Amino acid sequence: MEQALSLAKLALGQVSPNPAVGAVVVKNDVVVGQGYTQPPGSWHAEVVALNQAGDQARGGVMYITLEPCCHYGRTPPCSQAIITAGITEVHLAMLDPNPLVSGRGMDELERKGIKVHTGEHETEAREVNEAYSKFITTGIPFITAKFALSLDGKIATKSGDSKWISGEEARKYVHNLRYTTDAIMAGVNTVLADDPHLTARCGGKGGIARNQPLRVIVDSKGRTPLTARVFSEPGKTLLAVGRLVKPEEKTALAQVGAELIELPSAEGLVDLEKLLKALGEWEITSILVESGGILLGSLFDYRLVDKVIAFISPIIIGGKTAKTAVAGNGVDKVVNSFKLERIKVEELGIDLMISGYVR
Repeated sequence: MEQALSLAKLALGQVSPNPAVGAVVVKNDVVVGQGYTQPPGSWHAEVVALNQAGDQARGGVMYITLEPCCHYGRTPPCSQAIITAGITEVHLAMLDPNPLVSGRGMDELERKGIKVHTGEHETEAREVNEAYSKFITTGIPFITAKFALSLDGKIATKSGDSKWISGEEARKYVHNLRYTTDAIMAGVNTVLADDPHLTARCGGKGGIARNQPLRVIVDSKGRTPLTARVFSEPGKTLLAVGRLVKPEEKTALAQVGAELIELPSAEGLVDLEKLLKALGEWEITSILVESGGILLGSLFDYRLVDKVIAFISPIIIGGKTAKTAVAGNGVDKVVNSFKLERIKVEELGIDLMISGYVR
């Protein structure tokens, strides 16, 4: 199952809205087939592994990180492929939360005499597909708030300089996060201050990944300049604005390759709940938020954040006007603060990474 989980991670960020699944076929204690989910419309992990195993799959044991689908979608049901291949025993890390499956795939296998075991490495499997699980049950993307800050809680100096608070290892890790997510979200103030690329650079020497996440810029007043780097990088950029955009502005944005969504706005920020719902309708299952305190604060105020990844650098910035990671309204009492659970702490070079899920 550990090998199947490693395979599943290779599909993260590349197969949405499908789940990232890994599958391994074993015959006489030898791996004879393995695979992971291919892009939508292509084969699921189980079929890839079975095709590789060929005739050796008959009488074999299969390890899968997620319950096999049992309905027709873009491809035929994987449960039928397993039955036809002659697999005699299946180990599932977790059941599929998709209401179309949710135990039915397992039942179908058992009715055909296949022995099914569930729950092996379930915690790891749930983490791999945490975004899929939320999306398939709510239609809303999974939101991860990411920020880097100094020991005294600053994300920039009083002049606005923020390069670089985190070290090289942490920045490499962030590019991996970008690669495995469907979209990166930032506020217009971040674009104006830093003019970021918001791309996934993997493979060493700053190489641009082939598949780039959607860039979402939250810009209630339409202040993003047409010369911003986000419009010239590979991949798509969506501008979420909170006002009526003039025809000539739409034309100019289209010429730089920008897409546009107009949403209601209040208190200087677009309706974030409606934005997330719209992104869900576009089958965006996961969003990595890399922004300043205003957008992050609003996301926390509206309780839209699912997970936090914070990089703490061993530096002191100081300055009473220096910016902090989360602004917004905040809470009145510490007892009402947002609390994280399932916390992980890891050293990345000189930085400390703390991650956890918002209760």
